[in-house]
Amino acid sequence: MQTVFDLPMAQTISAPESLGGTEIAMRRVKRILNPAKGMVEAYDFTLNPYIGCQFGCSYCYAAFFVAEPAKADDWGNWVEIKENAVELLANEHSVRGSKVYLGSVTDPYQPIEMETGLTRSLLEVIVKMNPQPRLVIQTRSPLVTRDIDLLQKFDHVRVNLSITTDNEQIRKEFEPKCASIARRIEAAHKLKRSGIAVGVCISPMLPIADPERFAYWLRDINADCYSTCTFHKGSRSFASGTRPQGAKLAKKWDWNSLEYVEAVVKMKRILPELDTKGKAFDPV
Repeated sequence: MQTVFDLPMAQTISAPESLGGTEIAMRRVKRILNPAKGMVEAYDFTLNPYIGCQFGCSYCYAAFFVAEPAKADDWGNWVEIKENAVELLANEHSVRGSKVYLGSVTDPYQPIEMETGLTRSLLEVIVKMNPQPRLVIQTRSPLVTRDIDLLQKFDHVRVNLSITTDNEQIRKEFEPKCASIARRIEAAHKLKRSGIAVGVCISPMLPIADPERFAYWLRDINADCYSTCTFHKGSRSFASGTRPQGAKLAKKWDWNSLEYVEAVVKMKRILPELDTKGKAFDPV
């Protein structure tokens, strides 16, 4: 069964009630922009087309921002579509010329985006603004390349791609619902060839089989910035931190802060611009 709703300034979009085992629901929200805080406080606003995320990565900090404990525990198995997002954004005059971070607590290019096109509809609104916002998009999905034609129309935009390991076995354990590492690297190359700025986020860095080889792979992208970090604990409620599932897998693979530091040292020999202070999360 399909749920259908009309988006102002966009086509009618239908969304299935479930997709790939994920429960899909609609939600009308009071606002689409939120003041940027925490590690993205250099921005004016965060923008998230969806609540929840189908990727459901074992380590994802975004689950900590879910108010309902049952939903937080079930992270990855439900998504809510902000059905009035386009209408709200079109009426947000304060966003013009601001700095916007798209995808702070959800992936704007998760699989449901193929059905709804909601992220693309939001980009279509933003690109027509005068002055345009300065936009950074955070994703781990090659689907972002679908919107290259729109991204090329922005004066200031960067796509941050999460590429967390060089090992497919590791990737399948920590983030089994995500695209392969090879497909993400291919997407980064395609974006760069199209003239779009790219940030590579090894965040958090998962166990690495061959740090030097991984660094060469990433260096070939010729990204505009490279950032990495390790797992960390949230210090309070509604603060970002590594989910227990991710921490448990890290322990299984003997991956700890010492292993992380050693991998970073090896990678920086080939990729000296690799940053550990979050440069890829700075505004463009």
